[in-house]
Amino acid sequence: MSVIKFVIIGLGGMGSYHARELIKETDGVIAYGAYDINPEQLVKATDLGLKVYDTLDAVLNDSDVEAVLIATPNDSHKELAIKALEAGKHVVCEKPVMMTSEELAEVLAVAKETNKVFMVHQNRRWDKDFLIIRDLYQSREIGELFQIESRVHGANGIPGDWRHLKAQGGGMLLDWGVHLLDQLLFLVDSPIKSVAADLSFVLGDEVDDGFIAYITFENGVKSIIEVGTTNFIKLPRWYAKGLEGTAVVEDWDLSGQVVKQTGFIDHHRLVPIQAGQGLTKTMAPPSEEATTIFPLPDGQAEFTDFYRNFYEVVRENAEPVVKNTEVARVLALIETIFEAAETKQVIHY
Repeated sequence: MSVIKFVIIGLGGMGSYHARELIKETDGVIAYGAYDINPEQLVKATDLGLKVYDTLDAVLNDSDVEAVLIATPNDSHKELAIKALEAGKHVVCEKPVMMTSEELAEVLAVAKETNKVFMVHQNRRWDKDFLIIRDLYQSREIGELFQIESRVHGANGIPGDWRHLKAQGGGMLLDWGVHLLDQLLFLVDSPIKSVAADLSFVLGDEVDDGFIAYITFENGVKSIIEVGTTNFIKLPRWYAKGLEGTAVVEDWDLSGQVVKQTGFIDHHRLVPIQAGQGLTKTMAPPSEEATTIFPLPDGQAEFTDFYRNFYEVVRENAEPVVKNTEVARVLALIETIFEAAETKQVIHY
């Protein structure tokens, strides 16, 4: 096996995670070196056993290096990617891939011209909670899913420094939103029909500290995507409604359940319940004979891990799990969400 040597450009939290965990655990690729403009991070590189590069040119001129991982602030991705591709290196780029669709198109043109692989690390396609919902969507265990709600909630505000700055691509839509939207578009194989959105700026930053997006697909699936950083009580990570049941995944701990209609609901014999100062049949629970509670399915990825796939793309001309056309579609959707929020209009495709 001919090993692909990676240099990590930007050895912050995510860059070092790639070195310690993701690359290290994959046969065929190794974390070989690191470059960072922050000298303190280069000390970390030494601790990780990585070769330290003092300049970007030193990385790009090293013939032993076949690939680079770009894990820097978002506004630097384009310049670094183009330089690396033109130097003959394959490139893995952290999300969000670029600041705009136009930037991505420029980079992909260079990748095509240089005949080098350019892939984006959309790692949350492998998240177990997402794979559970994907299993339900594909198996139709609770019937056709017609509403999918995906949320990530926290109460710590926006972390870090540059993530507070618009010029460097900060904000939650570009941070967590890109993950949730990538999962959604990877899940639902249908063109988008319409988008509405609202951004939150309650923390006073120049970038959004959260957002809600309402996305309708041409096949009828509706989705609510929400990210919040001021939520001291979280809503479920996933809430999915099917024609024959409902599924909830509470969080990354994978607690949750599937409630499926397994019996007949006699709408003429519903027993009302006391609801506040009134009665209701509509919101009364179904009879015990009408529904059954099931555990969540064991969602599994039928596709290979990211870095194993990257190796196969480079060495064996395999098909990428994360396709650049998919990445471009996510970035275009992010731009539409910004437009919908700014104009306070529903954007129809």
